[in-house]
Amino acid sequence: MTEIINGLLVNFTFKAVTVAWFLAQSIKVIIYRFQEKQWNLWHFFEAGGMPSAHSAAVTSLTLGVGLSGGWHTPLFTACLVFALIVMYDATGVRRAAGKQAEMLNRIVDDIYSSGKIRIEKLREILGHDPIEVFCGGALAIIVTLIIYYVHFVR
Repeated sequence: MTEIINGLLVNFTFKAVTVAWFLAQSIKVIIYRFQEKQWNLWHFFEAGGMPSAHSAAVTSLTLGVGLSGGWHTPLFTACLVFALIVMYDATGVRRAAGKQAEMLNRIVDDIYSSGKIRIEKLREILGHDPIEVFCGGALAIIVTLIIYYVHFVR
């Protein structure tokens, strides 16, 4: 177990993915702080929002594998395809599911507006706008290149 942990701690790609994901989630908390006028750390654990942590993670993974293993490898190709699927899904299927949840919540509000029956609402923020996916990817590129420089060049 110690060998696995030590291996991850010196693994450039693992560091880059972790930092990119963590920063994306942290930025969400800050953005929501300004929108809601209060701190809510639970936003750190939510999916959806600006920037996309999913996009940040898969972009960082793909770039990290390309930089460290080579752009010609089957592993880079697998990561690239995986990243494209995740980002497409975030802006397509998951976003559509979020819009459907929003509509169903409106219907439930109309039906149960008397207040006698309480029903749990569906989560509406499931997917991302294309700009949220783009910003997550851009954040990951910057973070991964900085960590690459620190890890290999310095």
